[in-house]
Amino acid sequence: MHIFKMDKQELIKRLEDIEWEDFEVKEAKSEIPKSSWSTVSAFSNTSGGWLIFGVKKTGKSYEIRGVRNPEKIEQDFTTALRSGKFNKKIKPLCKKYTFSDKTVLSFYIPQKATKDRPVYYGKTNKNTFIRTGSGDQRATAEEIDSFYRHASFKDKNKELTSFKPDDLSKKTVEQFRNFFASKNPAHRYLKLNDKDFLEKLGALKNNKVTYAGLLVFGTEDALGSELINYRIDYIEIPAKSFSDGETRYTFRLDSGKNLYLSFFNIYERLSPKIEVPFNLKNGVRDDDPPHLQALREALVNLLMHTDYFSSANARIRFFTDRIEFFNPGGLPKPLEYILKEDYSQPRNFYVAKMFRFLKLSEGMGSGFHKMISGWKQYYKKPIIESGFDYYKIVFPLKPAKTTDKTTDKTREKTREKTREKTREKIIAFIKEDPNITMEALADKTGISPKGIEWQIKKLKQNGILKRIGADKGGSWKVKK
Repeated sequence: MHIFKMDKQELIKRLEDIEWEDFEVKEAKSEIPKSSWSTVSAFSNTSGGWLIFGVKKTGKSYEIRGVRNPEKIEQDFTTALRSGKFNKKIKPLCKKYTFSDKTVLSFYIPQKATKDRPVYYGKTNKNTFIRTGSGDQRATAEEIDSFYRHASFKDKNKELTSFKPDDLSKKTVEQFRNFFASKNPAHRYLKLNDKDFLEKLGALKNNKVTYAGLLVFGTEDALGSELINYRIDYIEIPAKSFSDGETRYTFRLDSGKNLYLSFFNIYERLSPKIEVPFNLKNGVRDDDPPHLQALREALVNLLMHTDYFSSANARIRFFTDRIEFFNPGGLPKPLEYILKEDYSQPRNFYVAKMFRFLKLSEGMGSGFHKMISGWKQYYKKPIIESGFDYYKIVFPLKPAKTTDKTTDKTREKTREKTREKTREKIIAFIKEDPNITMEALADKTGISPKGIEWQIKKLKQNGILKRIGADKGGSWKVKK
């Protein structure tokens, strides 16, 4: 018997009418391998893929061996997928190929919609599998719970809480309405009272607060009582990793505030740290260039797509060489599909609606395009990583068009000037009050206490500052 041997690319070339996203081969000479069921579950739950019968994989080599009774195997397999083997009916796309006297069967298993997952075989959801790399992995209990949360998200954000309109933050509602009016000066919603306005946004229904309304307008007490693990974490690390810095971080904002307030608190801290080159637009300086818009889009994207019922938290990490946005909730489709089709399926629909009313966000598909294209105009292309229950967007802080030593030196000079200005402020406050405490310096400069300690240490090392007396009750002396 002659056996065709080939590598992966050769096999794909022979089956060239198939668009390969992912695939798994099974020898399946005379019967359906039991391992096929875990692969079907994994493809259905993750990104879909091709299951090939009649091919044996040995290392990186593929051997076409064929199936002995292709008609029976095809019928048995498709019947099993449609008649109760799985908790959901699965309709595969079937193709048949002939290599000399050998038949290869190919079945495309589509990814199930969010509302139909998890897909598992047998009587228990413990037989739920996901695709990681090129293998099938049994889903953990947390991952299975995540499936059920995702399945209900379309309706979850409009579900009613036990709170009433008076439980919302009146100050946030007022700020939201003012901002809304500035962006939509002629909108018909401006004539509505607060209650009707919030109902139109999806924040209220039947005089009860929805989950979306709680997230955007809720008080800290209300959010904490309803969403036990709720918080948005923003942290600045003075190095390329936590372990490299002299201090663990120089600033941290661990926000338990609602999404509206969290957005502005984080953005107002984040945006001044981004280099905005001088550029005229219609005769006026452009203070909102595309790369700054990309960062704003990433922040809004994070807030409206986060899984707020997960044990993990949304977080932003600002390192010296990059900014990371981590979302504890997977993408609804593979990133390639989202970008290609401009696909939009927000995890929290009414939250997304509210931010779009403020003109702070695009649709999900166009939002990713805006992040990528906007950031590339000044920095290197963002890196987007995704897994089953998370995705992360990394914005490099290295300019896109220059990699020479001159640029690096210029950037380092800019950082040093910033540090010098901070030290000048510290010295000025000390001259004004030699007995000033570290805590007071932190308040006056806007730097964390650990950041002040690091700056004081540098000033001492350079012979500029000296401590007289004990840490408590002593005073500072400026030597130069």
